[in-house]
Amino acid sequence: MSSIFAQIIAGDIPCYKIYEDDKTFAFLDIHPETKGHTLVVPKVEVDKIYDLSEEDFHALMETVKKLSQHMEKQLGARVIWKVVGTDVPHAHVHLMPIDPNWKYGTTLDLTEDEFEQIRSQLEYHN
Repeated sequence: MSSIFAQIIAGDIPCYKIYEDDKTFAFLDIHPETKGHTLVVPKVEVDKIYDLSEEDFHALMETVKKLSQHMEKQLGARVIWKVVGTDVPHAHVHLMPIDPNWKYGTTLDLTEDEFEQIRSQLEYHN
């Protein structure tokens, strides 16, 4: 069975996509800790980041860097990276714009319109 992220990449599960290239895919987390909380995943399905090939690892980190800079510019907030690797068995990096009201372990309850507004603001085109 493919991971939920592989199903999202394949288009079998809808998402709020903000970026895609030949090696990576990025979309808003549906249980965001801050507005703009984004997941960046390699298209190849591997459990852990350190199991990626060098080429896929570098592609993932280049996308993380590019999107972090873009998010910082669009939102005016510093972006932190989290690599947890326990929730979904598909390597991924969390990009989270810092919110001064953020409390560890809490999630936001956003409407579909709010998600769409954030997606539109953060969508990245090469």
